[in-house]
Amino acid sequence: MKMYFDKDNGLIDEIIRHLMETAGEIRRPQYVREMIIAALKAGQEDDRSADLKLMNTTLKEMRFTSKVFGPYQHVRKVTVFGSARTQPGDPLYQMAVRFGKMLAENGYMVITGGGDGIMRAANEGAGPGHSFGVNIRLPFEERPNAVIEGNPRSITYKYFFNRKVAFLKEADAVALFPGGFGTLDEAMETLTLLQTGKRNPMPLVLVEDPACSYWSHIIALFEQELLGHGYISPTDLALFERVCSVDEAVAKIQHFYHRYHSLRFVRSQLVIRLTAELNADEIAGLTDQFQDILTPGGGIAPSGALEAERDDADLVHLPRLVVDYNRRDFGRLRALIDAINDL
Repeated sequence: MKMYFDKDNGLIDEIIRHLMETAGEIRRPQYVREMIIAALKAGQEDDRSADLKLMNTTLKEMRFTSKVFGPYQHVRKVTVFGSARTQPGDPLYQMAVRFGKMLAENGYMVITGGGDGIMRAANEGAGPGHSFGVNIRLPFEERPNAVIEGNPRSITYKYFFNRKVAFLKEADAVALFPGGFGTLDEAMETLTLLQTGKRNPMPLVLVEDPACSYWSHIIALFEQELLGHGYISPTDLALFERVCSVDEAVAKIQHFYHRYHSLRFVRSQLVIRLTAELNADEIAGLTDQFQDILTPGGGIAPSGALEAERDDADLVHLPRLVVDYNRRDFGRLRALIDAINDL
């Protein structure tokens, strides 16, 4: 029998409705229905156990991720990346401990890969009560670090791609300490998602070693090779900030949420939620300064919550800016958020 996501499937849909009623407490039945249909279609179309195992494990891992992070969705979180090989006697380790401690003291929770080195240091600084660990099952690094092991906010993944989703989907900021291939992989993925708008803007701080040499060499590569050959735009360099101290890293994250709260797209318009209103002169100044990323004839206007936002009940009270954004330059969008925070 052929099944459809957007059409009634007769008896199949009746069985699915009955199944959900029997299970009870299905909060978004339209999505659960499509997930069940997707599983049935996969079973019809693919007889390779490897593909079905991958789909099955992915769904289970993402379901558990949502369960673990769900109770903390209104708490700001910072994902911390860095080398698993950094030892406790290394100044970078102590910087990461202090960074985690300062974040916890300012109301943030910390997400790490759950391993040793910088990850353990950040968890240690934040403390188990303010830590998440999203570990990966590897032949040589299987166990979570001693700080996060046994913590109800510790998750061990089979697949890197599910783990990567957790790292960035749940983060309100990302801090990158020096590290190896894995750290650079996360740096490039985060930058790519921010550059393409597949991830809403957030602070991305590159925390330097005490000699201030690690990230400066990599940024030089960006400027000389990527920008020099036209592979990126000058405004893409606004997507990250290099800092040489823990205090500066925390200050950058704090400043990002000074006036800016969050954003979402409602049809063709960008809605920026604020923690405090802007006056007419301030909005006019932003409109003039950021004409280059507005649609022809578009503008920036104050607003309350739009009708499409009523599902975000806890955010309805926040003032808004409705921006006719052309969705072409996310580095400039980041600059707009910085300008809002500077007011």
